[in-house]
Formats: sequence, structure tokens, C-alpha cells
Amino acid sequence: MARKWSDINKDSLTAEDWAEINLQVQLVGAILDARKDAGITQAELEEICGVKQTHIARIENNRTDPQLHTVLKILAPLGKTLAVVDMPPAGEQV
Repeated sequence: MARKWSDINKDSLTAEDWAEINLQVQLVGAILDARKDAGITQAELEEICGVKQTHIARIENNRTDPQLHTVLKILAPLGKTLAVVDMPPAGEQV
């Protein structure tokens, strides 16, 4: 189960923790933007990808860490996929 932001002691986060958080925010944001750009609701996305609307909502609200196959199932009908790319050097923003 994903932790709530308010439960995290932000001072104890490492650079790796921040990188993971930023990556997850970017991924969730991309999913949400793709769905909205397609002009479909979470319920409509459920119909075309087979992932329950409640699970899509939890992903979009960062209340769960979805499995890779779930992310791919959601992205495919939105015309998106994941890509493996080089990371920027340490200390640079993405």
C-alpha cells in the first residue's frame, strides 16, 4: 500500500527516494494527461482497457503502486507506452 505524503518525514528522504517520487509523479501525470487528452472518463477507460475504474482512480490519485502490466494495459488504448531512456546525471532535473 502506498504511503500518504503526510506520513513521510520529508527530511529523511534520500536522493534516490526523491528520484523515485519524481518518476512516479511524472508517470501518473502522463497517464492522467493522456486520458484527459483523449477526452474519456475513468469509467470509459475501464471499458477499453479492462482495469477497474476504482483502480484507475487510485493510480491517478497516487494511492497505489500499480504493477507494470497494469500500467501498460492502461497506456495502450491511450496510444502510449513506456520507454527506457538514459537518466540525467546526478543532480540534474528531468
